[in-house]
Amino acid sequence: MIASKQCALAAVIAVALTASCARGSEELAALAVVNGKPITENEFEFRWSELPAATQAHYQQNGGKRKFLDELISRELLLQEAHRRGLDQTPAFRERLERTKERLVLDELLREAVKAKVRLTEDELESHYAAHPEAIPDEEIRAAHLLVSSLAEAKYLKKQLAGGADFAKLAQRYSIDPATRGKSGDLGTYQRGSFGPDFDAALLTLKPGMVSEPVKTDAGFHLIRMTSRSPGDPQRVQAARERLRQELYAEKQQKRFEQFMSELRTAATIRVADTSRLAADGADPLGRVPNP
Repeated sequence: MIASKQCALAAVIAVALTASCARGSEELAALAVVNGKPITENEFEFRWSELPAATQAHYQQNGGKRKFLDELISRELLLQEAHRRGLDQTPAFRERLERTKERLVLDELLREAVKAKVRLTEDELESHYAAHPEAIPDEEIRAAHLLVSSLAEAKYLKKQLAGGADFAKLAQRYSIDPATRGKSGDLGTYQRGSFGPDFDAALLTLKPGMVSEPVKTDAGFHLIRMTSRSPGDPQRVQAARERLRQELYAEKQQKRFEQFMSELRTAATIRVADTSRLAADGADPLGRVPNP
């Protein structure tokens, strides 16, 4: 009997020693131990990898990873104190936790059912870019124009220009555009769409120094002079294309979301109370559906 108890005691001691050794080895492998809770290297590297690149750069310039470890230690101390006070057990906390879980699971659903289903092909992107040429400054165009109210005037002035008349002087004398008349018709860096597609189309056929035939728009009849054209800033072009890509992606996401919601509603059984009760005195403010 004594021998049996001694064997049992020995087994208990062996288990305790094994656990103690395991804890000891875990603590030795940890970067820090806070009141017995280790912060392992794996945990540290995982949390470091979650930081945005800008935040990592900030740490590198202000104490490096040692500073980040100090903040993880502070965080662990705060967590332990919160648990000691039972703050994670209060009804208010549990309610907020449930709302957080709901948001996370909804985010995960939308990622899986909506975002993961949306793809942009190169053809779609190129078509979208082509449909919004005014949004992509692929080249910088400087131009001037002379605006008159009739086609006859425009043809007369075009003939004067063909005979060697000065465009700037004619614009100052005859143009009815108050915004550019005093500037000899100068439009500065031209923004596509300013006068409509016909104006843009005519302008883009010109070489520097050339003057267009009369172009009719809602404002009147234009004679357009190309001043200069040069390649646009590549960074501005890329930024504009990225904005258009995000715009198209958002449109496709919205369509996919609406399709997904339609599928869910079609497959569901939904009972809605008479909504007129919501405005009635004494009505259930939540508009709950009564049990059948």
